[in-house]
Amino acid sequence: MSRNKQFDTDAVLLRAMELFWYQGYEKTSVQDLVDHMGIHRKSIYDTFGDKRTLYLAVVDRYLQMIQSKMKRLIDDLSVKKIIKNLFCMVMDEDNFRQQGCLMVNSMVELSLHDEEVRSKSQDYLEKTERIFCELIQEGQRTGEISAQWDPVMLSQFLMNTMTGLRVLVKTSQDRERFENIVDMNLKILEHPM
Repeated sequence: MSRNKQFDTDAVLLRAMELFWYQGYEKTSVQDLVDHMGIHRKSIYDTFGDKRTLYLAVVDRYLQMIQSKMKRLIDDLSVKKIIKNLFCMVMDEDNFRQQGCLMVNSMVELSLHDEEVRSKSQDYLEKTERIFCELIQEGQRTGEISAQWDPVMLSQFLMNTMTGLRVLVKTSQDRERFENIVDMNLKILEHPM
């Protein structure tokens, strides 16, 4: 007869996320996970599988959280305000400032060696670019964004800026610098070069 779990699966998954986010995949041992998650090694294996499978579950949960936050920022505001809010999410989120973006960290650490992480990373980038592209097209329709820009190329540009900003906030505390980057991106939306 199997025993019922004595822990909240999502809560311990979030604790694993904290640890992976702080230390990265390679530097995190199974014992580190046992200690930080507060559950037995056997419970980790029975519930999540091995360390890599747990990491992939953490990445999936992180992506759900980010996409949920992004959806909340996309409402009836002007397109430029929505785009600014997406960038501000990166600047204002405590975890981003301290540890960077878990997805960007994963891309840098594992994408060259792990096909599944690379695939999840690519999917994340494409979804974010699609969000930017749809916003740009709406902004062009309303006249808020210059129609001279190709929406796909501009969305790739914004995605690149967001990724760079996620790295920069991890390494710097210069809020004025971050705001200058965001403001310049918003100005570019209005005026063709």
